[in-house]
Amino acid sequence: MATILGRRGKGSRPERDPEGRMTLAEHLRELRWRLLVSAGAVVLFGILGFVFRDQIMEFLLEPMIDAAASTGADARATYPQAIDPIIVPMMIALWTGLILGAPVWIYQVWAFVTPALYSNEKKWATTAIGVSVPMFAAGVAVAIWVMPRAWEFLLNFTPEEVHNYVHFRDYLNFVIRLTFVFGVGFLLPVFVVLLNAVGVLRHETLASARRWVIVGIFVFAAVATPTGDPLTLISLATPMWLLFEAAVLVCRVFDRRRARMYGTALDDDAATPDDELDRIGRVDDEDDG
Repeated sequence: MATILGRRGKGSRPERDPEGRMTLAEHLRELRWRLLVSAGAVVLFGILGFVFRDQIMEFLLEPMIDAAASTGADARATYPQAIDPIIVPMMIALWTGLILGAPVWIYQVWAFVTPALYSNEKKWATTAIGVSVPMFAAGVAVAIWVMPRAWEFLLNFTPEEVHNYVHFRDYLNFVIRLTFVFGVGFLLPVFVVLLNAVGVLRHETLASARRWVIVGIFVFAAVATPTGDPLTLISLATPMWLLFEAAVLVCRVFDRRRARMYGTALDDDAATPDDELDRIGRVDDEDDG
């Protein structure tokens, strides 16, 4: 009986492959678990946001109130629909859960990808997890800093005889979109450095594609920012550009370190260590032939 129970217990919870290999069913179960954990964190922090919804609402309205005071415009948030007093607190709870729960769901995303990496690559993935959370938080902080300035820019175009009575649900959608666009945008260098660390990208490739990356950053900022005004666009695109340049420098350091480990003195335009090994292999094959 003990043997049967032991086998049953082992079969109900199979040991993870040391190299992270899983079947499709195991991948789906892993994904379901990661999603449940992420959703649980969002719900728990969302409950906290619902409890303090009045304070959070006051904090979110402050940028528009300050912008209205500085421009002299009549701007205020309204509830045009009867159901808004219920919907808006739920949206505030969701926003709070997603922001405060970011460390959990960012970790779950990386943890879902990590099993497919080799042991040396998992080290970089773990480092990426630690860096991603403060980078996301920095993006959200910049978005909160930009909001009153964006509203001031928009209210300056309002004629004196026109009142800005903003549907609060639309205002909250604006806040949610702006904070998450900035937060995700600040994760760009983390992905770039991680791809370089696992050997997918070289800093020469990034440097040669710099102009296209910069164009892509500004296009992303123009499309993703909810206001579309030049101030918000530049406020997002400029840090992303600078962070990308910093990521290229970090990748260059990693590539030079890898080159020393391979025993080759590679300059900026030389082949990668993998390319060099492939070339040596082809020469050996030709000699054997």
